[in-house]
Amino acid sequence: MDLRKIKKLIDLLEESNLAEIEIKEGEESVRLARTPKGGYAMAQPQPMYAPQPEQPRAPQPMPMQSPTEAATGGSAKPISDLPDGHVVRAPMVGTFYTSPAPDKPSFVAVGQAVKAGDTLGIIEAMKMFNPIEADVSGTVLKVMAESGQPIEFDQPLFVIG
Repeated sequence: MDLRKIKKLIDLLEESNLAEIEIKEGEESVRLARTPKGGYAMAQPQPMYAPQPEQPRAPQPMPMQSPTEAATGGSAKPISDLPDGHVVRAPMVGTFYTSPAPDKPSFVAVGQAVKAGDTLGIIEAMKMFNPIEADVSGTVLKVMAESGQPIEFDQPLFVIG
């Protein structure tokens, strides 16, 4: 605030019957108070807003859902739909693909024999394509995920018998 303005405010306060004056301009403020003759004036404490601490809330029970149910809005296939055999699960979250490119054939098909180490599909995560390999030898009994769909960690992808 300009010093000339402050001097004008002092003159205005002396000429008037006001005991104090406060002016605010943006973030700046000036407060002038007149003291009684022969003594000091005690400044009145300014009430300040003190935020009340937030009361702790009681924990609310959450309905239990698997990650797949949460991602699909509760329409996940129950685990009981899995045929007997070894289940190959997703090691990460990402997008699942059954073939290396849209115009290429799938890595495996239902009924195909696979050996441990054969590529069954790929998961794209963070622009990286990660192969999903069979960890046992056998026959592909079921492909549990659709190509191009998002998958969750530990989601069943293949059943090998």
